[in-house]
Amino acid sequence: MRITYYYQQKNTPTAQNKLDTHLNTVLASFKPIGLEEMDTVKLMNRTDTKFIFNQKKLVPVLEQLNHSYSCFTIDTQTVSTYNTLYFDTDNFLLYKQHHNGILNRYKLRHRKYIESDLNFLEIKFKSNKERTIKTRIKYNLTNELDLRAMGFIEKTMPYSATSLKPNVWINYKRITLVDIVNGERLTIDKDLEIINQDKVLHLPNIIIAELKRGNKQNSSFINLMKKMHIQPGGISKYCLGLALTETNLKTNNFKEKLLKISRI
Repeated sequence: MRITYYYQQKNTPTAQNKLDTHLNTVLASFKPIGLEEMDTVKLMNRTDTKFIFNQKKLVPVLEQLNHSYSCFTIDTQTVSTYNTLYFDTDNFLLYKQHHNGILNRYKLRHRKYIESDLNFLEIKFKSNKERTIKTRIKYNLTNELDLRAMGFIEKTMPYSATSLKPNVWINYKRITLVDIVNGERLTIDKDLEIINQDKVLHLPNIIIAELKRGNKQNSSFINLMKKMHIQPGGISKYCLGLALTETNLKTNNFKEKLLKISRI
């Protein structure tokens, strides 16, 4: 698969632009936080709790969080662009392990942070204790993985680096909120775009929120989700991308989540 970066094109003025304007106004009410302060809440070893809901609920959610969280901001910009390329084996072993609920599983991706111009090769490990451990190196992927990248993969994953191939792009916009006092980070992903070979899907109505904590202590966001009757439960963006674009893969264990997304 040829490695090429895709960038979301700007939309013409529509109702979506009005929603984005309202969103930016609400985000401006948050206390800004920069990269240096963000580093105090890296949470490379953590627990994750995901929620999926309609983008129409995003502004009402944020309006109730600005007293509890700061918003990651770069030069007044509060929404960041992420372009992510995922890797898997030819027979989609990493996807299948996730689909089958196997713990002690891995995910490999290359992520480009557009606004900050940072690039990382990242490995996520989901342990049998339900913790997520992320390891990464700064790495600018241009075409094929080089010896440094392959060494990092084989040191961190129980797979040969040559068996892992790039297969799907997941691009999106991200809002990152941080509660330094309670040591938690909340990522809110919107405007999902899935690119798998010649298939391109846009999911503009879907919001995927993920709360990342060192421990499952009390959380303002969790309390708000309960108040709004939004139940926890999500799906890996990687698995979502493949489930929607690879017709020969099993998706039965994701059926309930895919139906929820379809209704949204």
